[in-house]
Amino acid sequence: RQHLQELEEVGDVASSDVSSGRGRPTKFWKLTASAERHFEDRHRDLILDLLKGVSESLGPDGMKDFLDRRGKAQIAAYAKAIDGLASLEMRAKRLAKIRAEEGYMANVERSEDGACYMIENHCPIFAAAECCAGLCSTELNVFKETLGKEVTVERVEHMMDDSRRCVYKFSSKSAAAD
Repeated sequence: RQHLQELEEVGDVASSDVSSGRGRPTKFWKLTASAERHFEDRHRDLILDLLKGVSESLGPDGMKDFLDRRGKAQIAAYAKAIDGLASLEMRAKRLAKIRAEEGYMANVERSEDGACYMIENHCPIFAAAECCAGLCSTELNVFKETLGKEVTVERVEHMMDDSRRCVYKFSSKSAAAD
């Protein structure tokens, strides 16, 4: 019991007292999300195995269709989130906020020429992208489709090319024509 109390103090377990009639209440213990750090995480291995299996089962064309379907779902979600935002900077910042919530540690910096740079300092799907190169090309297309034809989207840094981060440059085509 002392060990459980120590674990509760560091946040790895939580306890609750449940009365069931006479006498002292029964103490129940359960693991918290914080305790997960003590257990091996095999998500990465599972995802890599699944991607390999899907690729082998579907072949190159089927895998492309699979990734396209995933991309379309992302485009729909991202487009809905940025709908109604007038400026490129506002849309880029909303997109970066969503990406940060997805684990990409994303933020936006604006350059003097009006271009917005979405900087992703972490890639939660890096291992999967190493296994399946189509993930990165799909991602680039997702940004292009989400921001629309009036915006040029370029990847100027890429973790797959040994950069420390991924950086996307968003610039308005009308500003480039001026």
